[in-house]
Amino acid sequence: MKKIRIAVTGRTLNLKNDEPTYAHAPYVPRDVITILGKLGTIPLVLPDTAEASGEDYVDLCDGLLLPGGADVDPVFYGEEPEWKIGSTDYKVDRFEIDVIRAFYRAGKPIFGICRGIQVLNIALGGTVYQDLQTDLPAASIRHAQGAFGAYPTHHVRLEKGSALYAALGPVAYVNSRHHQALKKVAAGLCVTARAADGVIEGVESASRQVVAVQWHPENMWQDHPEMRRLFEDFVERVRKTAEKG
Repeated sequence: MKKIRIAVTGRTLNLKNDEPTYAHAPYVPRDVITILGKLGTIPLVLPDTAEASGEDYVDLCDGLLLPGGADVDPVFYGEEPEWKIGSTDYKVDRFEIDVIRAFYRAGKPIFGICRGIQVLNIALGGTVYQDLQTDLPAASIRHAQGAFGAYPTHHVRLEKGSALYAALGPVAYVNSRHHQALKKVAAGLCVTARAADGVIEGVESASRQVVAVQWHPENMWQDHPEMRRLFEDFVERVRKTAEKG
């Protein structure tokens, strides 16, 4: 059986405000590559290449995974940057948004993680809170956790009938390394997970082409087997879509 190919958008290591993207090689977190390999797929890292468009990659890959990373430049959701926004790189953002829209139009499955849920929402017309403490005082949970990043620190409640509910049940114990979160949810997406303070922790499309979470399951699956099911579900969706051809 031919192995399915998963596109994973690259990130830049040690990005600083005074260093452009091209000063660093693109990379993908090892935990992402490891779990995709264990599930029998071939992960392909997509660098932010100015000469390539999202359409150039659609025929090469069967599905798209969006890993965590830096904040998205607010120009892409019609806002100016606030004081507490983190590092951004509009060239990476522009490339990734183009890739997302191409895979979405092609009907190929997409799985977003942390920044991935945010840039996915933005690419489809939504917005984010630039900083939860500043913009959403009701967000009482510490979403940028002080504990080791792979440890779970708070619970999320999942919507019955969703892909997340099918994988994890009604409640999941998750890690949390973000200071931004979804604000206006893009058309075509519905909220399927929330933290106790109301912060959106998961979205998906009705067809389940798109599933995304705010936490980092790639850091948890080794010690929390239930998180592996999120990747298994994604790979199975990709496989079924590829078989339909």
